[in-house]
Amino acid sequence: MRNTHAFENKKVLVIGLAKSGVNVAKLLYHLGADVTVNDRTPLEESVDAQGLVAEGVKVVSGGHPLELLDGDVDFVVKNPGIPYSNPLVAKAVDKGLPVYTEIEIAQRVMEGTVLGITGSNGKTTTTTLTNLMLHESFPERRTFACGNIGVPLSQLAEDSKETDIYVTELSSFQLMGIEAFRPKVACIVNIFSAHLDYHGSREEYVKAKLQITKNQTEEDFLVYNADFPELYEFIKGHTKATLVPFSRKSVLEHGAYTDETSIYFNGEAVMPIEAIQVPGVQNVENVLAAVAICKLQGATNEGIEKAVRSFHGVKHRTQYVKTIEGRKFYNDSKATNIIATQTALRSFTNQSVVLIAGGLDRGNGFEELESSLGNVREMVVYGETKEKLKATAEKLSIPVTVVETLEEAVPKAYAASREGEIVLLSPACASWDQFANFEVRGDCFIEAVEKL
Repeated sequence: MRNTHAFENKKVLVIGLAKSGVNVAKLLYHLGADVTVNDRTPLEESVDAQGLVAEGVKVVSGGHPLELLDGDVDFVVKNPGIPYSNPLVAKAVDKGLPVYTEIEIAQRVMEGTVLGITGSNGKTTTTTLTNLMLHESFPERRTFACGNIGVPLSQLAEDSKETDIYVTELSSFQLMGIEAFRPKVACIVNIFSAHLDYHGSREEYVKAKLQITKNQTEEDFLVYNADFPELYEFIKGHTKATLVPFSRKSVLEHGAYTDETSIYFNGEAVMPIEAIQVPGVQNVENVLAAVAICKLQGATNEGIEKAVRSFHGVKHRTQYVKTIEGRKFYNDSKATNIIATQTALRSFTNQSVVLIAGGLDRGNGFEELESSLGNVREMVVYGETKEKLKATAEKLSIPVTVVETLEEAVPKAYAASREGEIVLLSPACASWDQFANFEVRGDCFIEAVEKL
């Protein structure tokens, strides 16, 4: 670590636990800060909170009392998922207190190279691929896939070394809470409209994403998807970093691009395109983004190709599950919005699909999904949105079966499917009507397929 006295004797309020809250609280406590943790879950129901108490950290649980900000507090660290409309967070903002997320705290004290990857879709796959490529290229160095992918930066900070590489997936929620955070290489895989219930508008969502590059200088790099002209318009006035594009559609003078045979970087053939083992044009884009990031770090073509050939997808992201009686089952539970489901369906453009969809009703319709259902022969819908999705299917004369739960949907989809078809879970909705998160939903799907 470096700057080990940066937070000594600072009075800090950490709001919200989960992995990021627990680990940033421990990090700050070990660095000599006066830490109070606040979480709405009662102490007796939270193993994490009990563990912090045992370690000596002050914990206030069971609600968010506003009095926690009445004393001298230097700054607040909040769980990314807690909105700024939360009364305690809003009070901190009104008082002019800095409100950070844990990535800001971690990078201020950790050694090593931090790479940052964000985007509306594909950031987990790109993060995983980048880490694999760097690991194969630099076996003598430690590389980590971390951040929003499930391992908080603050969990790794205390043991960080100068030669380490931290490939960090960053959500818009995390990026809103930074002040000095600065990745050596930042990447914006794409920009769609997402999380508008949290951000309030597309403009605010894009603004949050652009935070990834706000502290970069000419010595840093910003990798971006040149197939989104709008994205270039967003970034050109918001960064000092050296721009490095990637494109699936165009030959570029510099950056990463592809033709029918190979993946290139700065005009050099890096690997054959047939090395990509996961389906869909979106995964070609993810590979291009990862190649650009890794070549900027000096990765070898051999290491890049070996990583790509060994990669068969990230769990819950168009993940192949198994084949039963000629039907291939894919788990795309991470598709928590319409755009993600459209992307998944493009992976199977020339194949017939039985689509399982449904979940939390956020008030939207599914008109935007209609143009992507051309290869869907039948649908099985469930959850809060089942009637809306049924109406969409009927509008397009797609046979549809309505059930209550995902467990019921899987055998119905199997019964409706034919040999050679794809059975795809791609819900186009958040999971929270029936599941704690999309991972639990995906695991439920896998278990139901196994029971077949």
